[in-house]
Amino acid sequence: MNILLLGSGGREHSIAWAVAQNPACDNLMAAPGNAGISKIAKCANLDIADGDAVAGFCKGNAVDFVIIGPEGPLAAGVADRLRDAGISVFGPSASAARLESSKRFAKEICQIANAPTARYAHFNDRDAAREHVQNEAIPIVVKADGLAAGKGVVVANTVSEALAAIDDIFDGRFGDAGSEVVIEEFMTGQEASFFVICDGTNALPLGSAQDHKRVGEGDIGPNTGGMGAYSPAPAVTEDVSRKVMEEIVNPTLKVMHDRGTPYQGVLYAGLMIESGDPRLVEYNVRFGDPECQVLMMRLGAQALDLMHAVAEGRLNETRVNWADDHALTVVMAAKGYPGSYGKGSVIRGLKKCPEDNFNMVFHAGTKEENGKTVAYGGRVLNLTGRGSTLREAAARAYALAEHINWAEGFHRNDIGWRALGR
Repeated sequence: MNILLLGSGGREHSIAWAVAQNPACDNLMAAPGNAGISKIAKCANLDIADGDAVAGFCKGNAVDFVIIGPEGPLAAGVADRLRDAGISVFGPSASAARLESSKRFAKEICQIANAPTARYAHFNDRDAAREHVQNEAIPIVVKADGLAAGKGVVVANTVSEALAAIDDIFDGRFGDAGSEVVIEEFMTGQEASFFVICDGTNALPLGSAQDHKRVGEGDIGPNTGGMGAYSPAPAVTEDVSRKVMEEIVNPTLKVMHDRGTPYQGVLYAGLMIESGDPRLVEYNVRFGDPECQVLMMRLGAQALDLMHAVAEGRLNETRVNWADDHALTVVMAAKGYPGSYGKGSVIRGLKKCPEDNFNMVFHAGTKEENGKTVAYGGRVLNLTGRGSTLREAAARAYALAEHINWAEGFHRNDIGWRALGR
């Protein structure tokens, strides 16, 4: 099977790593890829948000199956264009991808589905939004309605912070994502990520993970795209998993199906769990990053079989074979992230890092220049370990960090701290 993977982050490197292990993968291509992906796939310079360009590339290169990594191409309708061209693809339609591309839409679907989530209000007028937060309890959550690369959410601990967040959104800090705002009640509990794969009719729980969004140790400082993650998440017990499927995911999928927009792909439910009861924080229509890295580390080659079964509508014939293991990933980011940061610094020591089923460095924001790996993003590397216990996985991930010689980078030293402290 000739496979094309769209994307260039750590998520996509981990997917490429898992897919390449499967004997069904004869030829792996990626667009645009990164320095790590280029070691295992042929990379192409392609506008991945242009459905016609992607479909043309597939026809010209006899691509049998396309895996769409990031949310941008999904919201742009690339999966629709590929299906119209008769090309098998893993990823939801643009209509179904609105579960992520519009927070207002996701909230409306949850209301119809009676899925437990935070109370909310939606505004496309700045003054009305500002008036609303002055009459609500603090803390309060302010969200840009559209796609903002995981950064369009502010947990405001004061009214002035909430007002500033509203102004930032309407002033265009998040581009087109900020033409509307969703304001939610602040939920308490423990956050976790829950992943389900769906083929439009059937749904199969894929696994859980826990992300570390804050830039600083002890989960302090501004939000980021994620500074590390581990899987499985202890907070997602069998009972919680059952409740998520029965009360949140299945009702959502039924509403989507009944609307004529069946969901096909991976559905990522961000959860807040309190006293064993899950509530939905938000939906994403792709694998999380860096949660994907720990999921792929644990799934391995079967990831391709699962995604292909989704694309072909035969998920009812498939099962997930989980080992009783753990994985943990540590993000190395450029100093200054999530604010401004430099690009082009050389990363040394990568060749000293073991790469096998228990130790992997997944590249995110990297490029290969003159035979050297250089940093070209905010989050740059994912140091990932797998073990029989979470502590063993963490030890392997941090052992990889010892090999990296990159003065311009930093990482947190406490990924998994809540679970490890139990």
